[in-house]
Amino acid sequence: MPDTPEQLSAQVLIVDDEVAHCEVMAEALQRLGHVCTLVHDLPGARDELQHGTFDVIVTDLVMDHEDDGLKVLEAAAQTQPHAETIMVTAHGDVPTAKAALRGGAYDFIEKPLDLDVFRNLVNRAAEKVLLAAQNEDLRKQVDDRFGLEGIVGQSPAIQQVLTTIRQVAPSDIPVLITGESGTGKELVASAVHCNSRRVKKAFKPLNCAGLSASILESELFGHIKGAFTGADKDREGVFEYADGGTLFLDEIGDMPIEMQAKLLRALESGEIVRVGSNAPRHVDVRFISATNHDLEKLIKEGNFREDLLYRIRGVQVHLPPLRERREDIPLLVRHYVAHYAERLGKPTPSVSEDAMMALTQYDWPGNVRRLMNIVQNMVLIAEGDAIELTHVPVEVRADADADGKQLGSLAGLSLDQIEKQAIRNTLKLTGGNREQAAKMLGIGERTLYRKLKEYGLK
Repeated sequence: MPDTPEQLSAQVLIVDDEVAHCEVMAEALQRLGHVCTLVHDLPGARDELQHGTFDVIVTDLVMDHEDDGLKVLEAAAQTQPHAETIMVTAHGDVPTAKAALRGGAYDFIEKPLDLDVFRNLVNRAAEKVLLAAQNEDLRKQVDDRFGLEGIVGQSPAIQQVLTTIRQVAPSDIPVLITGESGTGKELVASAVHCNSRRVKKAFKPLNCAGLSASILESELFGHIKGAFTGADKDREGVFEYADGGTLFLDEIGDMPIEMQAKLLRALESGEIVRVGSNAPRHVDVRFISATNHDLEKLIKEGNFREDLLYRIRGVQVHLPPLRERREDIPLLVRHYVAHYAERLGKPTPSVSEDAMMALTQYDWPGNVRRLMNIVQNMVLIAEGDAIELTHVPVEVRADADADGKQLGSLAGLSLDQIEKQAIRNTLKLTGGNREQAAKMLGIGERTLYRKLKEYGLK
């Protein structure tokens, strides 16, 4: 783009009932790398604004009716809040165009168009949109630095988790995180800590699974020298270590019942007593716990204290398994492909469509932890610049084939047939959600919408 540090490629919607004039504007912008969508009336504009995504909207002020351009502006404000709108007007309509500026239009330009002025005007509008997007990216990077960078996903369930983290983090309310093994419970606990006022203090995790009552008591509360065989010096427990910060007890449902009363007492009093000592020590910790068990069921079975559950469940955050948020799998795969490629010192490979489809269809026992392991292995063994279906583990491919979901052989199909088949399969996989399908296919929603119309898909 002239006079800019880098070439922009904006998505531009052009609305003009004069077909030739519309095409001239589009040609002027396409030479700069902008992608243009052309429509010639108000209903067509509303349809594109409803289903597409645009950076800049260029609309004639007067079309079939004198206020059609203003109605396009109004529709754009409702459906494309981040886009900028430019009005094209005849000389006699300048007062109306100025009124449009007060209604939110970016600018206006008079006919006959000076194409250089027109291009510069669209470029400036595109740059403004780009700057706003960059500022949003910076805001997200701030979130990354405060512990949200590892929680990858755009599904409603994950977005709700992120919202809850931001809401509860500033307080000291206890948080109970539930979900299957491998769903990222410690990651959520860390994010709560990193977004809290305790961020400069310690975050201390401890997994309760497999620990006997005596070992767990020493781990939690510490011990003094001589308290038991092998206690050759005083040792602080995780409560003291996390003083002023956050203590995270993972798999709290596996805690022996006799230790649960001691934990409850420490949480209620804010005091702990080291093993072998009688002297209480005051501690100030933010308490977060997690489990893959149904604690209500454990209470009925007599294996978990009901009063402890009420104490630790100030706010509950549930992490769904990957099989219930398949739309996040491509994002996770690409995220960890880049992560492990960097760690292995390799160029970041792409992921082929059939490989991604197999990974997305897999039910992922082990959840994100299992996905990370498989992606690491695929990046390691991939020798070319792409991860292909042959790099996907046999059990993942077998699962996809058993369900009859694999794309199958593409030999003998035209490119249009292949594209149509890929879109149809992806829409089926996402339950008809066009936004999720577009992300999985790596294309814009506007592009997908046009392809749906082109191929007669709904």
